[in-house]
Amino acid sequence: MKRWIVLLAILCSSFCGWAQVVCIATGCIATAGALTLRKVKFIRAGVLIDGASNSPRRNQVITISGNLIGDVSDAASAHIPAGAEVIDLSEATVLPGLIDAHTHIFLQGEDPAEGGYDVQLLKYPLAFRAARATVSVRRALEQGFTTLRDMETEGAGYGDVGIKMAIEGGYIPGPRLFVSTRAISTTGGYPLEGYAPEIEVPKGVQTIDGPVAARKAAREQLDHGADWIKVYMTHRSWVRNNGLGKNGELVSQPTLTVEELRAIVDETHGWGKKVACHAYSGEGLQRALDGGCDSIEHGLVLTDAQIAQMIRQGTWLCPTLSVYYIDWAPADTPDGQRDRKRASEHEVSFRKALKAGVKIAFGTDIGGIPWSQPIAQEFPRMVEFGMTPMQAIQSATSRAAELLEMKGQLGVIAPGAYADVVAVSGDPLVDVGLLQNVGFVMKNGQVFKNELGSKK
Repeated sequence: MKRWIVLLAILCSSFCGWAQVVCIATGCIATAGALTLRKVKFIRAGVLIDGASNSPRRNQVITISGNLIGDVSDAASAHIPAGAEVIDLSEATVLPGLIDAHTHIFLQGEDPAEGGYDVQLLKYPLAFRAARATVSVRRALEQGFTTLRDMETEGAGYGDVGIKMAIEGGYIPGPRLFVSTRAISTTGGYPLEGYAPEIEVPKGVQTIDGPVAARKAAREQLDHGADWIKVYMTHRSWVRNNGLGKNGELVSQPTLTVEELRAIVDETHGWGKKVACHAYSGEGLQRALDGGCDSIEHGLVLTDAQIAQMIRQGTWLCPTLSVYYIDWAPADTPDGQRDRKRASEHEVSFRKALKAGVKIAFGTDIGGIPWSQPIAQEFPRMVEFGMTPMQAIQSATSRAAELLEMKGQLGVIAPGAYADVVAVSGDPLVDVGLLQNVGFVMKNGQVFKNELGSKK
């Protein structure tokens, strides 16, 4: 028996040594005592914006080991084995995979002439909506967005969990998804609305009333796969022209009470997850902050006191600017006045929050905007309102990754991060609009799109 053990040890030692030789020649990785085959690729980057540094670097080589970044080094000192797979992006600008922290894969920018928001809940089967969401996530990946935080399914239940499973299982192409399932609001706080009171119509969210029901809804959604909990703290908005308060100001209907939100936040934080609050302005936005939300979505009207509170509490802002500049109603109508007021107030709030140092993550509300439009249209708007191009890029890379508690793993090109890499022709620090034309996309070490670099 002892002789067999000694012989087995010799054979294992010989095999491991042989494996190391083979791996050195082929570019895989062998560990002592075990053989781990992980194919290595190399990317030559003409210009590298790594997502975290404030200045780009030139002539870099990125080593991709399996689904992770193994090394980043100057081209002059990099060692690329003969016969290794090299992707030549030496004429391009290379960046981390982009992150959109506010999307709706189950919305399609519904055309009012075709039934608008209501028709998808009343007439479209869930399988049809899931098929459209499958197209949405592919379009996001094609545009270089390798990660999405999806902010609820708008009446499609836990469909986002299913799409996430299909992507992770390799059945369909798409970004990494952080999902928030059904979202939560109150009675009278979300469509469908305007139907005869004796008719029971579906709602685009899970409705609750009272802290007990609020906590139960959070538990249900977390139990069924929510990565985030999404809460609507305001509903309708309008320009005040009479009644209490100052005429001409943007008013938003508050929904949950502070006690209801605190129950949700307490439960969600207990699960190690976070809460995103849709909040436009006024009392509802204040309740969102007082209730302990982790991110304010939109934040159209932020007072100086609320901005200071966000900084104290570490609350993130995901502003979604571009969506408020489409489909304005005629200027002489109440809806038209509201649309224009939303946009003008939002610009002021964004500039104040940026100047004060509020943590800002890139988000678009795409889905409210048709998926046929470029997601990256948000970048020029952020720059127009005061960000530098580098700040805007970081809001969609390292900063968004920090919001998702994936710092160092997503949104950066650095050793140990996931190998999510995109590239564009030209310099996005000169023209940030170039990010609307991503020509190379790698997600998790696999090339999904390559219109820029030759492979050797």
